[in-house]
Amino acid sequence: MYRSPVSEIGFTLKHVAEFDRVAEAYGGDELSDDLVEAILEEAGRFAAEEIAPLNPIADKHGTRLENGEVTTPPGWKEAYHAWAEGGWNGLTASPEFGGQGLPTMLWVATYEMWNSASMAFAIGPTLTAGAIEALSAHASEDLQATYMEKLVTGEWMATMNLTEPQAGSDLAALRSRAERNEDGTYSIFGQKIFITYGEHDLTDNIVHLVLARLPDAPAGTRGISLFLVPKFLLNEDGSLGERNDVTCASVEHKLGIHGSPTCTMVYGDNGGAKGWIVGQENKGLACMFTMMNNARLAVGVQGLGVAEAALQRAVAYALDRRQGKASGWTGEGMAPIAMHPDVRRNLMTMRALTGVARALCYRCAAAIDMAHQSEGDDKKRWSERAALLTPVAKALPTDIGVDVASLGVQIHGGMGYVEETGAAQLLRDARIAPIYEGTNGIQAIDLVMRKLPLSEGNEVRGFIEELRAIVQEAGAQNVDGFADMAAKVASSLDDLSAATGWLLEALKEGRHDEAMAGATPYLRLFGLASGGAFLAQGALATVRGGMNGPTSKLRVQVAQFFAENLISETAALRSTVMEGAATLLAADAAYMES
Repeated sequence: MYRSPVSEIGFTLKHVAEFDRVAEAYGGDELSDDLVEAILEEAGRFAAEEIAPLNPIADKHGTRLENGEVTTPPGWKEAYHAWAEGGWNGLTASPEFGGQGLPTMLWVATYEMWNSASMAFAIGPTLTAGAIEALSAHASEDLQATYMEKLVTGEWMATMNLTEPQAGSDLAALRSRAERNEDGTYSIFGQKIFITYGEHDLTDNIVHLVLARLPDAPAGTRGISLFLVPKFLLNEDGSLGERNDVTCASVEHKLGIHGSPTCTMVYGDNGGAKGWIVGQENKGLACMFTMMNNARLAVGVQGLGVAEAALQRAVAYALDRRQGKASGWTGEGMAPIAMHPDVRRNLMTMRALTGVARALCYRCAAAIDMAHQSEGDDKKRWSERAALLTPVAKALPTDIGVDVASLGVQIHGGMGYVEETGAAQLLRDARIAPIYEGTNGIQAIDLVMRKLPLSEGNEVRGFIEELRAIVQEAGAQNVDGFADMAAKVASSLDDLSAATGWLLEALKEGRHDEAMAGATPYLRLFGLASGGAFLAQGALATVRGGMNGPTSKLRVQVAQFFAENLISETAALRSTVMEGAATLLAADAAYMES
């Protein structure tokens, strides 16, 4: 049922995320429109034909653990090998290790399609991509020479091991320990939970990146080191040797993403798992954040991918399902439910929110690419832009994934609540994305406490002014509805500007609890206001380009619908940020005393 929206993805890359600027930074002519289109078309074909048919099978089958070995769902291994052989795993990796060196924007575009086809399938390679980036930035030349090529080609996969039973989001509470060995290696001991693809049968080896403490490490997060711990140790010739002292103790039975093995991993039950330091001792958190920042954008893309899949499924059902009478219906019998205004509102809401999620993710990827390719002041500016957008691109698209999937169930009615339509699976799958890789509440705190103060607040102020310029340009067009659309988006940017100023002042005055109390509504306000500007930018490019087909007309209508029906939420969010903190904190205090 899933069809990759290659045309809309290409449009967003070019006209909203401004891919031409990124392409020029990466070498200009080498990234031609024809090449990009070929990449998207082939990724779309593979997602729709090879991965998507396996998704319902994996949901029913799940993963099986026997004697410490995990078996993935039927067809999973063959699909992964075909995917890796297609070169998709190394799309952005350095050619030095067999990668293609392409921009993050194209990686995000293809990962949207993998996640629409099956979120449970896509999350495994996502972590490998993050490990590649972390090892590229922090690992020694010897470690890179030993592991990078096989990770880049997808012959091996990687994991990220942070969470422990007593330490979820608070990494300062980690207890896993590392002991120095005379040969320069380390012995790792401890237990990690919620480890995605911690054990599986897709590859011969699995490279675990594990956070642990040395005996003389400082307390808190300053005393965390990062270690590379392979499932199998290697012989001198690089072939697989003996099994390392790392085992999978259990696999979680989850609400969704059943095809993805979520493992409890145990290190050192038989004398210590052998590992190698990544980066410097007690500096592991900085190394892991390189991986986590990559993963946070990737999780945002998961929300986007599920939203697109849910939208497509809901549209198909609404056009097929017939109930009641509807004005404008001239056919025989009952009308398709897509003709009814309430269903139409839900479908347009799904489409608009999906467009916002896509724009946010692709814009964030563009900033990351420009930061990679720039130098000096430009590098600082683009790095700050990527830092500003990353928590928003993780949090709002994952919230949107849940909201859109829930609307998809609603459109299916009772059939959405049973499993055979697939609508329920999408909602179950989507629900984890606002939780892992840093909950969305943590993303909001990161945005307010760390990202707004960048360059003394000038980065966020400059971003808002860029959005205003887009909206002013759209409003100046002599096109029906554009002036009203621009006025409403401009009003939302006023809300964003006012809330931003209030938060910056609160931080300056040391009112940190008040700022954090408004962080979650602020992040949503930030995402909706900027998303409205990006949809307007797409509508502007559509009319300027003389695009008149049905898809192009719908794109303009979606931007106008968002401005007329959804963006007014920003006024309430502004009030919540600026006026709701005192009530929230007082209520919390009363609760604690009761």
